[in-house]
Amino acid sequence: MVRLVADAMTRRVIYLPEDTPLDEAAQVMRDQAIGDVVVTRGPTMAGVVTDRDIVVRAIAEGLSPSTTTLGAIASRELIMIEQSATIEESVQAMRSRGVRRLLVCDADRKVVGILSLSDVALLPNTAAA
Repeated sequence: MVRLVADAMTRRVIYLPEDTPLDEAAQVMRDQAIGDVVVTRGPTMAGVVTDRDIVVRAIAEGLSPSTTTLGAIASRELIMIEQSATIEESVQAMRSRGVRRLLVCDADRKVVGILSLSDVALLPNTAAA
């Protein structure tokens, strides 16, 4: 059975401005039960920050979560995949780019979700991961 990215992706995408302090972003992640946010600069997507990024790139480095912003630690490379792609294609894209999350877009390149490696791992009978 061919599974598509649309079958596994998280449809709720949270956008936060790049000047958002990390502690506020962490609270949003906790309250929304998500592990990542898309960072914006004005109307433009500027990067992605995960809960792991906050720990590894900020807390472990001794940066203050109340004064360090999302923009300071964001991954700037935004990698997208169409929701009609297969799960196997998404796993190959993650492996080749060394990432654990992909922004999911529709045919018009509008973001419609996020796919994480854990989303793929939770699919029943998935051998791709």
